[in-house]
Amino acid sequence: MTVQEYNTSVNSFSDNVYRFILKSVKDKDKAKDITQDSYEKLWINRLSVDREKVKSYLFSTAYHTMIDMIRREKKFANYETVFEEPSYESENCDLQEILHSAIQKLPEDQKAVILLRDYEDYSYKEISDITKLSEAQVKTYIYRARIFLKHYIGKLENVI
Repeated sequence: MTVQEYNTSVNSFSDNVYRFILKSVKDKDKAKDITQDSYEKLWINRLSVDREKVKSYLFSTAYHTMIDMIRREKKFANYETVFEEPSYESENCDLQEILHSAIQKLPEDQKAVILLRDYEDYSYKEISDITKLSEAQVKTYIYRARIFLKHYIGKLENVI
């Protein structure tokens, strides 16, 4: 990969990588850091990365960097995760906010695959390559995530 190809990848993919990570971590600074770390790793490995695989390499690197960060933070955090029933005021009900809230309640693997599939429009094979999961596991996680989201949002019919 040449310097020109690297710069092109920055212009082409940095927003998508940032958005993907931001939807997962919900922290702009962390998302920027992870995106920057991903491009740093790309620069370090630029000679071994095929220019046609740059997008996949970036998303894969960003995903694994994000997972590493989450694991590090969990080691230091001392809290319990409790599933809470959603409570919404019927007048202030915004479906977009509810969907984001529901996505945040998903386990990290399910959250990542659903964001890559439904927000970034990756194929199952590409998601498998990025997350290092089998295609069957990717499909299973997407199915489970969609079922959870359907039930979570379905409860809103009683509220709205």
